[in-house]
Order: sequence, then structure tokens, then C-alpha cells
Amino acid sequence: MRIFLAGATGAIGRRLVPLLVGAGHQVTGSTRSLEKVAGLQAAGVKPVVLDAFDADAVQAAIFDARPEVLIHQLTDLPQQFDPAKLAEALERNARIRIEGTRNLIGAARAAGVRRVIAQSIAFAYAPGPEPYQESNPLDPGEGPARISAEGVATLESLTTTTPGIEGIVLRYGRLYGPGTWAPVPSGRIHVHVDAAAHAAFLAVSRGIPGVYNIADDDGSVSIAMARRELRWNPEFRLPPAPQ
Repeated sequence: MRIFLAGATGAIGRRLVPLLVGAGHQVTGSTRSLEKVAGLQAAGVKPVVLDAFDADAVQAAIFDARPEVLIHQLTDLPQQFDPAKLAEALERNARIRIEGTRNLIGAARAAGVRRVIAQSIAFAYAPGPEPYQESNPLDPGEGPARISAEGVATLESLTTTTPGIEGIVLRYGRLYGPGTWAPVPSGRIHVHVDAAAHAAFLAVSRGIPGVYNIADDDGSVSIAMARRELRWNPEFRLPPAPQ
């Protein structure tokens, strides 16, 4: 299958690439950095250097790739957690979720992409009884958190309501594991980066359109739908890299 992976060199994208390529998919992967092109090529991916805010460039890249499935793993977060810069990072990330998603969905629809899988978050529910179900309302946020909430809401709406597209939203818990801000889980509503990537891999060919919680089974959010529809297991891990 032809797949366009937006954000192929991000935390989840890096773990998703070997799953897609290993299954025989033809993967075109985007990155913002010329320095990361060689790594994508070595991994078996056709690289494209892309600015997600350039609508014309996004459309040209997707038309050239002719994907059947588009996987949206774009974020704009620093590699290292810095509380002093968190508000600024969340604002940039919200812009990616709003403008970047709009450009990706517009291009996907114009190119006849049948399925879009997009990254969202499972720790944005409004306070209420647990475990949170996918149908529970999201928290609209206050102050600096409002713009992040707007980004999530826009991304999810564009993905699930655009005519002609089978939209799947994966609401991830807070990531931990290789290439993330945390080597081990801290607090509640979290998910290992490998299990998060595996959910996107499974959604390429499984699952009805809609929203799925993707998190460790700690009672915070219900993952029954992901287990049933995607046959997803939060214990999934990639094998260690050969030495």
C-alpha cells in the first residue's frame, strides 16, 4: 500500500517507519530537516523535505506520492522538556494541529486519499468519572491551555468530518520510551512510544472511522475500542536494534 507519513522523523514516526516498511508498504515520509533525509532513505522511505504550513508544497508532495493512506504524526515540540519554554512550544504545536492539519486534509481530499490517521491526545478530557470514554467531552481549556485545546479540537474535527475520507483519530497518552521526554511512565494516562506507533500501523488496515483512546491500561481511559477494532495491545514493543 502507498502511505504518506507526515512527521516521519518525529518520536512516533521513527518507531512507525520500520513497522510500515517491514510490512511491505511503499512509504513517503516528510521531514523539515535536510539533515534527516539520508536516515529516511536508509530506512527504506522516500523522503520529502516539507513545510507543513506551505499548502501548495503539501499538495504537490501528496499528489506526487499518490498515497492510499495518510498518517499525520506532525508535532512541533522540543526534543528535551523545558518548563520555561512549554507555553511557547504548546502554541507552536497548536498551530501545527490547526494549519498543518488543514493543509494535509485539503491535499488528501484533493488527491483522493481514502483514509487519514491523525495523532491527538488522551489527556484532554474534561473532568468527570473515569475511565474516560471516547464519547466524553474534551476540556476547552483556560488561559494558555485554551490554544492547545483549540488545536486538538480542530485536528479531530477536520480528520473525522471531511467528506470522502475515512478519518481515524488516535488519542495518545503521554509518551514515554526512546526519543520522548520520559524513559518511564510518570503520573497517569501514558503510553509507550512503540505501542503508540503500533496503533497507527494497525489503523492503516483496521478499524472503523472515529476516535480511539491509545493508552496504558491503568483505568484512566477506556481502551476497549482500540482493543476490539484495531486489535491493539498496549504491551507492544519493537524488538531491540541489532548490535
